[in-house]
Amino acid sequence: MKNYIFSAIILTVFSGCSTRAQQSDKGWTKLFDGKTTTGWHSYGKTTVGAGWKVEDGALRLDPKAKQNDDGDLVTDKEYSNFHLKLEWKVAPKANSGIILFVHEDPKKYNQPYSTGLEMQVLDNEGHKDGQITKHRSGDLYDLIKSSSEPVKPVGEWNKVDIISNNGQLEFMLNGVKIVSTTLWDENWKNLIAGSKFAKWENYGTFKSGKIALQDHGDEVWYRNISIKEL
Repeated sequence: MKNYIFSAIILTVFSGCSTRAQQSDKGWTKLFDGKTTTGWHSYGKTTVGAGWKVEDGALRLDPKAKQNDDGDLVTDKEYSNFHLKLEWKVAPKANSGIILFVHEDPKKYNQPYSTGLEMQVLDNEGHKDGQITKHRSGDLYDLIKSSSEPVKPVGEWNKVDIISNNGQLEFMLNGVKIVSTTLWDENWKNLIAGSKFAKWENYGTFKSGKIALQDHGDEVWYRNISIKEL
C-alpha cells in the first residue's frame, strides 16, 4: 500500500509538471525548427539565398557563400500583435538586425528596412555603427537609444524579447527592458521626422508586416526563434 501511495504521489507530481510545461508552451509557434529554413524566404524571392545556412540548430549568415540571390530573410507570414523570442550572436565587427512590420513589395520598397523598424544587432566595439547614437545593439535603430546595454561580448548568445501589442512596443535584451514606446501616435511621427527616415515614404506606418533577419554582409547567427500572437 505504501509503495502504491508513493507511486501515485510521484505520478501526480510529474503530471503536474507536464501540465505546467504544456501551459507555458501554449500559444507559441516556432518560426525556425532548427533544421530547415521552412517558413522563410529571401526578401522579394520565393527561396532562401545561399548565404543563409542551418548549422548546429542555428541560422548562420555565411558571407563567403553569399550569392546575388541573397538578402534579408523574411517570414512567410505577417504579424501585428505578437511576442517574439530569439537568440543571436555576432562575429567580430559584424552588423545585422531584427526588422519588424516589413511590407514586402520589392517593386516599391527595395529592402525590408525601407518600411520596417529595426532592433539593432551589432558588435558595438568593433563596428563603426557602434560610434553612432541610436545605432548600437538593442537600439530601435536611428529612433530610440536603449536605456541600458546588457549586451554580451562578441561570440556569446544574447536573448531577445520583442513585444508589440496594440501600438505598445517593448524591446528586452537578456532579460532587461531597454526600449519602450508607442507606435503611430504624434510622438512616433515626430521621432521619424527627426531621423534618417524622415523622407522615406510610409516608413514605420504599417501596423502589420513580416519579420526579417538582416543580411548586412557580416557573419551572424540566430536560433530559438518563436512567436506568440497576442
